[in-house]
This record gives sequence, C-alpha cells and structure tokens, in this order.
Amino acid sequence: MTTAEILKKVRRIEIKTKGLSNHIFAGEYHSTFKGRGMSFSEVREYIPGDDVKFIDWNVTARFSHPFVKVFEEERELIVMLLVDISSSSLFGTQRQLKRDLITELGAVLAFSATTNNDKVGVIFFSDKVEKYVPPKKGKSHILRIIRELIALEPKYSGNTDVGVALEFLNNVLKKKSITFLLSDFVSKPFDNALQLAARKHDLVGIHIFDKYDKEMPSAGLVQVADSESGKMFWLDTDDKAIRNRYGAYFEEKNKYCIQSFRKSGASLLHIKTDDDYVKILQGYFKGR
Repeated sequence: MTTAEILKKVRRIEIKTKGLSNHIFAGEYHSTFKGRGMSFSEVREYIPGDDVKFIDWNVTARFSHPFVKVFEEERELIVMLLVDISSSSLFGTQRQLKRDLITELGAVLAFSATTNNDKVGVIFFSDKVEKYVPPKKGKSHILRIIRELIALEPKYSGNTDVGVALEFLNNVLKKKSITFLLSDFVSKPFDNALQLAARKHDLVGIHIFDKYDKEMPSAGLVQVADSESGKMFWLDTDDKAIRNRYGAYFEEKNKYCIQSFRKSGASLLHIKTDDDYVKILQGYFKGR
C-alpha cells in the first residue's frame, strides 16, 4: 500500500469512527469507565445534610460558619489497545477482513477515549511484541495510531501469542489502565498472563472471528494455506469428517478463551466480521 493510499484510508476511517465515537459511544464510554478517584475542586458553604467529614475547618474558622470541601471525579484514564496483527487476522469472507474490523474497532475506542481526555496507547503483537506506542493524548497521536492499525505488518512471524502481549503490558505499564485486547485468539495458552493482567487492569477481550473460521464451506478439492505457518496443502472440503474436525477446532479454541476470561474475571465480547459492532459495543457499555 502506497503512502497516498494509506493516508486516504486513514481519512476514511477517521471520518467514520470519529463520528461514531462522538455521537454514539462518548456518553456510554464515560459512564462505563470511571476515573481513578476523586480530587479536590473547591469549597462551598455547608448545607444541612452534607457529610460533616468534608467540613474544611480552616475555612470554617476564618469565616465563622461551616464550609465543606467539594470533590470531583478524576476523569483522566489510560486506555491501552492490544492489537493482534498476526497472519490469521488477514482472513475474512464476509463484509471485511478481521484486520479491517480490528482497525475500525481500535479507531472507535481511541476516539472515544480521547473525547474524554484520556491517554491512548497501543501494543501491536503477533507471537512477539511488534510495536509499542506509549499512551498520549491529542488528535495527531490518534491519527498515528490509525496509520499503524492500517499499515503495520508483522516483522517476526505470522503466529499468535496473546500471553506475550499481556506480559509486556504488565511490565511496561505501572498504572491501572482500561485495556481492550483485540484478537481472533488463535493463540498459544495465555491463562497465567491473563489472570495477572486482569488483576491490575480493567481488561476487555474482543474476540474477532469470521463465519468461515467456525464452519468450512463445502467447495470440493481446494488448495489452502495455513495462515499462521504459511504451509500449503490440498483439502477435500466435501469430506464431512474434515469439516467436523475444522468446526471442532474452532469450538475448542473458543471454549478455552471463554473459560480463561471467566476465570480471570475479565470481560469478553464476540464480534463476527459481518456483525453490527456498534450494537454490540453499545450493549456492552450500557449493560456493564
């Protein structure tokens, strides 16, 4: 993809996702993810019913009648996106590739965060951490993130290791963050890293998959490539036993993923490439 093509795509995604985050997600995002605590704002005169523990005794003594401290929520948060850019994310048979959906979701979440004056950072990963973009604020920073979401390719391999990304998050970020983990979770086991990350961070997994990740179509003898290893082989897709094994593999991975997230206490959403992700995200924000 040329620089001009990348910039054109960045602009297209910015227009679509910024509009969604401004008009749809901003309120839900704000109410769902609370700040880290309360900070002092001002003092005002005591009103009967105010909690006496908030009386400011210095100001009260100065004016000879009671004043109380007023606090406001500290809204600034750190939002981290953990983004799977392994080869399996380049699969998709419906409206878009899994990678395209991940890009849109990442952009929507980034704009929702920046609308609320939160910092946003990204960890791109395959079976290694491919790139780390430290949390910052500002439109130029968000546009840089979108460029990376569109154009960054894995340098190391096409495989996936979710645990590597979670371990990196635990090591690099000392403060609590809101973390969205976007992946198809075709990964090595990651239980331990997930449990450690979920203790420290408010973690939300977003499982991205395609209709034909789950079920193999009957299309005769076809040559296929393993998206992770690159190995080519012939497959008789009319063979019911092969189709059953294919479906069972997806169910096994999905079951492991659900159980791991449930055990860790983290949230998990499932979004198919032809789903309306707006409704799914809205439902999650409102129901949380």
